[in-house]
Amino acid sequence: MADANVVPQIRFKGFTGPWEQRKFADFVTASGIRNSENLELPSYSVTNDRGFVPQDEQFENGGTMREADKTSYWIVEPRSFAYNPARINVGSIGYQSTSGNVIVSSLYEVFRTDETCDDRFLWHWFKTRLFAQQIEMLQEGGVRLYFFFDKLLKSGISMPSIDEQRLIGEQFDRLDSLITLHQRKCDKLSVVKKALLEKMFPKEGEVVPEIRFKGFTDPWEQRKFADFVTASGIRNSENLELPSYSVTNDRGFVPQDEQFENGGTMREADKTSYWIVEPRSFAYNPARINVGSIGYQSTSGNVIVSSLYEVFRTDETCDDRFLWHWFKTRLFAQQIEMLQEGGVRLYFFFDKLLKSGISMPSIDEQRLIGEQFDRLDSLITLHQRELETLKNVKKALLEKMFV
Repeated sequence: MADANVVPQIRFKGFTGPWEQRKFADFVTASGIRNSENLELPSYSVTNDRGFVPQDEQFENGGTMREADKTSYWIVEPRSFAYNPARINVGSIGYQSTSGNVIVSSLYEVFRTDETCDDRFLWHWFKTRLFAQQIEMLQEGGVRLYFFFDKLLKSGISMPSIDEQRLIGEQFDRLDSLITLHQRKCDKLSVVKKALLEKMFPKEGEVVPEIRFKGFTDPWEQRKFADFVTASGIRNSENLELPSYSVTNDRGFVPQDEQFENGGTMREADKTSYWIVEPRSFAYNPARINVGSIGYQSTSGNVIVSSLYEVFRTDETCDDRFLWHWFKTRLFAQQIEMLQEGGVRLYFFFDKLLKSGISMPSIDEQRLIGEQFDRLDSLITLHQRELETLKNVKKALLEKMFV
């Protein structure tokens, strides 16, 4: 039934008619066929974020399922959907787009649509808040809730003409292709960075790295942090109203307002015990440095951090950007593991950092290495921002192009 008020906020030119309210029972049928002959077809699982994936990718060597009897499995033909009724609430649904049949666990629900529904339109509708509301309303069970096929058949959906459906499906497919492209670029750059972190710093017991800039041949010098690092935190004894920062595992220094809603409970706290951190200083959490909680203060003015942090700076024999990237290597992780101390919780206090060792080249080579990794990080950040923008665009369009 069409309702004149049922139209999306954003629409392709040339389409003006209202969308029709339909039940899934009108255009969907169960389509799973039992694999009763135990055919050796590719075994797939359905994930929350990627849809259909081979079981070999989802579980190491196919998990325990490689040798299992699969006569109870469903054969899923191309152009079919499958979902996990116990996990559909977190997005566990997939569309079978391969050219041949595959099999999935008998726990899944398998179905296909008729010619009045464009599969790509429906695939993207399944990612909307509208479908999430249907699941929440119709799922049933006790400790674990289920959304079985009979509940899907009772679900409602607003649908335009088949031509408009196709255009909407194609639009979101293009967006997904762009998102995938930037994600792959991010992943590739991250792999390159990981490899270079292994090869541009000498391995333990060696004095030169595998990869080196042209013109540098001298062995790297083994040094202790005590040779070039000093504690540099200054107590905020006058309770100056400086920006409050935290140090995160992945982003380094971030304003407390970003880390905690409205600055958390710290906004009104007495901050006379906080450390003032000057530009070109490092700070880390001694209880979380093992998971990467270290930051470099690159703003133009002073900031403050909790008194729980260790704050330090380097002398002129160390390039800060070189050191920042060295902190992301396996070499530093090994130093932490070797020197941290404590009981239930382990700590890596400043005295332990001072005892840590590092291989360092000349200051000129340090600068080149730091600049190389900075460029890589900038490229990764660029693609991550573009990726985030595309995801936000998609999220907004999912709200505005469906009703």
